[in-house]
Amino acid sequence: MTTRYRYTHRMERNVLFSSINNLIARKNPLSDTLRTVVTQLAGRDGIGLARIWLIKRGDICNKCPMRAECPDQERCLHLTASEGKDFEGKQKWSGISGRFSRIPIGVRKVGSVAEAGSSVLIDELQIGTSDWIVDKEWVKREGIVGFAAHPLRFQDDVLGVLAVFSRETINSESFEWLRAYADQASVAIANARAFEELERLRQTLEDENEYLRDEVTEISGHKFLIGTSPVWQKVLQQIDVVGTSDATVLITGESGTGKELVARAIHEASNRSSKSLIKVNCAAISSELFESEFFGHAKGSFTGAVRDRAGRFQVADGGTIFLDEIGEVPLSLQGKLLRVLQEKEFERVGEDRTRTVDVRVVAATNRNLADEVKKGNFREDLYYRLSVFPIDLPPLRDRPEDVEALASYFLKQYSPVSGGKELALGAADLTLLKSYSYPGNVRELQNIIERAVIVGKCERLNFTLPEIFSRIVPGAEATDEGKGHRESSPKGYAELKDLERQLVVRTLQSTNYKVYGSDGAAVILGIKPTTLLSRIKAMDIPTRPS
Repeated sequence: MTTRYRYTHRMERNVLFSSINNLIARKNPLSDTLRTVVTQLAGRDGIGLARIWLIKRGDICNKCPMRAECPDQERCLHLTASEGKDFEGKQKWSGISGRFSRIPIGVRKVGSVAEAGSSVLIDELQIGTSDWIVDKEWVKREGIVGFAAHPLRFQDDVLGVLAVFSRETINSESFEWLRAYADQASVAIANARAFEELERLRQTLEDENEYLRDEVTEISGHKFLIGTSPVWQKVLQQIDVVGTSDATVLITGESGTGKELVARAIHEASNRSSKSLIKVNCAAISSELFESEFFGHAKGSFTGAVRDRAGRFQVADGGTIFLDEIGEVPLSLQGKLLRVLQEKEFERVGEDRTRTVDVRVVAATNRNLADEVKKGNFREDLYYRLSVFPIDLPPLRDRPEDVEALASYFLKQYSPVSGGKELALGAADLTLLKSYSYPGNVRELQNIIERAVIVGKCERLNFTLPEIFSRIVPGAEATDEGKGHRESSPKGYAELKDLERQLVVRTLQSTNYKVYGSDGAAVILGIKPTTLLSRIKAMDIPTRPS
């Protein structure tokens, strides 16, 4: 080798070292760092192919071409960067799929480098007969006469393997230079990984905050699952039984029965309680965005995808995901949902990488999913996978003995709205509340109490129950919720007439006996002022304070 040739090579190598040192200082994505490392090597004279394999978890074990040789399906070498071209310069070798996309640790020449953490050099005297050369035809056709591989080490860990296939003999000087280059590349790769991990954690926190922004974090455990009725106690017992397991739970029941509270109680009873409970309202997601919301997307995968974004399953990793209104999931996505439930695997939209996730699923619906299966709107296999442990929540009309406790709790919760006044439920109030069928269940009771506190005056509550008022005030405008309920017995009619008079009197008192106007008693009761005046006269109710 001439002095000029040595000088030129030395300058070339210095340039490469300078370039890779710049990589160490930058916050480049790992993929860019890997690509730069192999591209620089492949650009040197004589190098036919440069590749990097990194050690990662096994991910395609069931279909891996080298599965039969793999001693451990936990970890293997993943081909993550490749650069080179054929002898004629017509074909580029930059793909990372194919026969050697995964190599078991300890198997073949590359796997042996990773296992032993030591370098390997094969020169032209051995390459034609070596058992390590799998595709001898390719070696011959491409004029490959040398192979060198170095472990990518960072501190005490082997990150992977850097390997080159050369059309020139790799002498000891070049081999040692490549070792030094691999050491520098290891630092650049470790730094890029660290920067990516920091960005991933930052993004995960941002995504989690976004998903949790509307969550009611103060609700926890059985404390807010109020009720002593037998049907409700059965629900609490079911929560205790299933809470400590990882079984998938399907919560059914009418709207407003407390499905989200039960899901939260199941989460907090589990060993995942220190992790997040991520809620997904399936009814609020457009059909085009379901896959992205569930599994995330890669930057540029569709219009508006300006950055990589984790889906809700990934954010819930290690915790629980609550799929509310599960019956709204489009049929086209149900297969992918079934896969993540069974295999715990998914891909982001616009990304080939398979990801794994450890999530406990709690689903809820007010639909009859068995009927939806018969109609062809819901996959039967997904239905059975979701309903491993079903919990059916009773409507409030089936647990009237719980109305008082629930109303008292909500009253205490909303009392600050009244300006600090001590508001209490009287016997007439409870009679009125227990007479109502609550088509909106517990949520409707909560809304009724809140409204009563807001419009209440002089430390008195004012309840407006449309269904009851439509039954006890002839001519009153009934709501859809109140249609179809009538009282026929004389005793029942007398009780309702008494409730009607109490309701009118208390409403008049709360408005200082004002009938007309936006803040008048007629508006609060939901009837015409003339109708209210006729009822006041018929019941001989004073029109001013006595």
